[in-house]
Amino acid sequence: MVRRNVGYLRYDTEEEVGLLNELYGHLRLYTNFFLPVMKLVVKIRNGSKVTKKYDEAKTPCQRLLLSADLSTETKEMLQAQYKALNPAELKRSILKLQERLLNLCRLKEEIRRKEVLTAEDFEYISDEATNPQLEYIST
Repeated sequence: MVRRNVGYLRYDTEEEVGLLNELYGHLRLYTNFFLPVMKLVVKIRNGSKVTKKYDEAKTPCQRLLLSADLSTETKEMLQAQYKALNPAELKRSILKLQERLLNLCRLKEEIRRKEVLTAEDFEYISDEATNPQLEYIST
């Protein structure tokens, strides 16, 4: 889930880490309350053929609410949190944070490229009598 939402770029500045933490908070809510998952119930192998049976799709929150192991006050807290959430608003904030993160990464890469020496930073020197190959030195 993480790589699908933030990619494979390197996030190493304090500002990027802060954005990642904020993004993970929104992703946690969106994934656990609004994205249903089909759980594998049975997997039967007949020779080379595999038959899989799945449970009906439910969100992780719905599975918790159906669990008998959870106390009633925890269930009430989850239901109250669910009612307070807006999936469209969560998705918009996730997209904004992803865009800000990518913009920060692009800006960081531009700054790093400018710091690397370019061809204009070198001066050509040639001593054809002793060395016919091109030599460059940094100025």
